[in-house]
Amino acid sequence: MFTLYDTRTRQPEPVAPGRRQLRMYSCGPTVYRPAHAGNLRTYLLSDLIRRTAEQHRMLVTVCQNITDVGHLADDTDPDAAGADKMLTQARAEGRPAGEIAREHEAAFRADLATLNIHPASHQPRASESVELMIVMIERLIGSGHAYPAADGSVYFAAQSFPGYGELSANRFTDLQPGYRTGGSVTAGKRFHADWALWKGTPGNGNGAAQRAGLTWDTPWGTGFPGWHTECSAMLLHYLGDRVDVHTGGIDLRFPHHENERAQSNSVTGHDVVQRWVHGEHLLLAGRKMAKSTGNVLLLRDLPARGLDPLALRLAFLEHRYRQQMNLTWETLEAADRTLRRWRERVAAWAGEPSAAMPARYAGAIAGAFDDDLDTPAALRELRALERDESVPPGAKFETFAHTDRLFGLDLARDVGRAAAAPGLPAGAADRLAARAKARTARDWATSDQLRDELAGLGITVSDTPDGQTWTTRALP
Repeated sequence: MFTLYDTRTRQPEPVAPGRRQLRMYSCGPTVYRPAHAGNLRTYLLSDLIRRTAEQHRMLVTVCQNITDVGHLADDTDPDAAGADKMLTQARAEGRPAGEIAREHEAAFRADLATLNIHPASHQPRASESVELMIVMIERLIGSGHAYPAADGSVYFAAQSFPGYGELSANRFTDLQPGYRTGGSVTAGKRFHADWALWKGTPGNGNGAAQRAGLTWDTPWGTGFPGWHTECSAMLLHYLGDRVDVHTGGIDLRFPHHENERAQSNSVTGHDVVQRWVHGEHLLLAGRKMAKSTGNVLLLRDLPARGLDPLALRLAFLEHRYRQQMNLTWETLEAADRTLRRWRERVAAWAGEPSAAMPARYAGAIAGAFDDDLDTPAALRELRALERDESVPPGAKFETFAHTDRLFGLDLARDVGRAAAAPGLPAGAADRLAARAKARTARDWATSDQLRDELAGLGITVSDTPDGQTWTTRALP
């Protein structure tokens, strides 16, 4: 079985021991802007967990929400009272909020596909799940964990949940009213650390939200759901009250996941999520990547610089998911060169007789993933295998192709191109691989020598921006 670092217990823990199924919830995007590379690193985390579980022949069910309503402008503030992000963006662009949401949702799905991140089994939209949230809030009110306010809002009574703070290590005495209120408690709250399950919009106080279709009528008044409410309601509906893994960025640990845990557990009467797994921050050129500061990298920026988008995936794999990472263009360019070299070599090795995978390398790669997704260690094994002259090319091909089910880098993508030139003569595959290595090292003399040797074997080599290609011809 494999292990993951559990934020709540502060140590690596076995995942779903003895079970053949894995249920995982992954906090999805707020679709008012494009997802940046920092967001995508977090979504890669759930994909790596899924691939590792499937290596153990587990049936994986993933739910990933789409937040298209209810995420306030500053949900990191316990007293957050800002405008809904979707409404704010709709005003800024002069377009309907729904139109903006669908546009960025489609772009988000396209980015995941480009990075070989498997789509979730369930991808519910918050705007289409409001009835689930209303039912959950009613249950929380009925059990004394929540209370309505005069303005139509409903607050979760934080002190009613004795396990609050176990995830984030925050204590109630540490939580102070937010900066927006000047240190005072928001009107309607009984305790300063309570949070809104539902935001009321009484009278004409938020007419713009009503015109945008972002409010709903409820037994306690008109309004819209709180961000934390959405995830609890959708998780319980689509995955049930026993969830193996919940993922998200480290910035969601508090208050979002702390509050979500309190809600879900209060509804069910027990711990719903077994393992809480968080990915660390991504820096860009030494600064935190954030939409608010404009310091962002989008996936579409890579092809614009002539780089394969999967170079971003490889760059992420070079660092452990719970390790802060500084991303630079130099890092991405190096990853792109490695990716192209490996594809060239895999294509060349494919022309050699097949051979069994060396257990030492295949086992070490799988074991590294099992060990809390130690992807840097797995990549070191792949590089060692590439250099190991004692392993025949056919065995290298089998190992690279097989373990790519974990890496997700399309390492065998160019094998078809090699197959278009059938019957590579003996020694040709090794020379093609050696020439690819020489080109990467800018060793032009060796590259030219190997081109001549290949020509003598009936192989004509051409260099393209995507790497070398070759064709065979009959020798006289």
